[in-house]
Amino acid sequence: MSAEARLREQICLLAKSMFDRGLTVGSSGNISARLDADRLLVTPTGSCFCRLDPARLSVLDARMTLIDGDAPTKEVPLHAAFYETRPQQTGAVVHLHSSHSVALSVLPDTDPENMLPPITAYGVMKLGRVKLLPYFMPGDPAMGDAIRGLAGRRSAVVLANHGPVVAGKDLEAACYAMEELEETAKLAMLTRGLSPRLLNEAEIRGLVSKFNVEWDD
Repeated sequence: MSAEARLREQICLLAKSMFDRGLTVGSSGNISARLDADRLLVTPTGSCFCRLDPARLSVLDARMTLIDGDAPTKEVPLHAAFYETRPQQTGAVVHLHSSHSVALSVLPDTDPENMLPPITAYGVMKLGRVKLLPYFMPGDPAMGDAIRGLAGRRSAVVLANHGPVVAGKDLEAACYAMEELEETAKLAMLTRGLSPRLLNEAEIRGLVSKFNVEWDD
């Protein structure tokens, strides 16, 4: 099996796994992954994560122009912005409409600069600070502009009233970080109003130092 065929299969396998566990529903969510320096594989528009066809994934060139496969997701501007601003760190991008992260995004006291409380070590290690961006209409190119405005300083953002977007060094890394984001948001909602014991500044700094976490702007 070629490297491209393996990546096509992996996108569909991981997408179905996330769908089966309720991390996204219906035809929501999209994934992209680098095939090489000049091409991306992207999930098609209107497709459901539970039944993606590896042969029908969209292939985009470096200008984000479709060169093969079905028409791509309308959220391509989101993905393009991460590849442009974090080219060395980004081999894949995942965007979901996961319930707990969306719920947290609409609460009035959520910190837009660091929307996930430091509940677990892995939340800090895999995500760093997660930026909450404003609401945009789905498909609005301004979403990509908002990510470009971060100048590559964040690997994960949440679009208010919409859902999270995570960039990773490869497809597995992006999916695992996305799952960590949703799980941390779930824990934040479960412990809300209960005065949970969060990681303190020294504990966070220890993780940042040991695991080379992107934490400060």
